[in-house]
Formats: sequence, C-alpha cells, structure tokens
Amino acid sequence: MAGRDQLTGQKALSGNRRSHALNATKRRFNLNLQKVTVLTENGGKQTVRVTAKNARTLKKLGLTA
Repeated sequence: MAGRDQLTGQKALSGNRRSHALNATKRRFNLNLQKVTVLTENGGKQTVRVTAKNARTLKKLGLTA
C-alpha cells in the first residue's frame, strides 16, 4: 500500500532489488499503512492512515479510540 502517513508525512523509500548475480533493479519500500481512529482535541473521532509503528505509538500514548 503506497502513500503517505497522514500524521508524520513519511513516504515510501526507494532502493535496489539484488539478484544472486548482483543485478540491481529499482524497487520501492512501501509503508505499512493502517487505518486508525484518533481522538481529536474537541472530543471527536477521526480516522487517519498511519504507519503500523505510529499506530503503536498512538496506542501507547492513549490517543486512539
């Protein structure tokens, strides 16, 4: 799933796919985006797409619904 993290703005990285013969072809390291419901400042809820790592951080801080 390509795209950007809606909270931190992270995007996919690029690199090389390497064969056994060390041939290099371009590839993308896409983000592991998840839909998470976040509590807003006024007490409402909003669904955002964040990386799995940031979803764990939000859960740890108690900001998810």
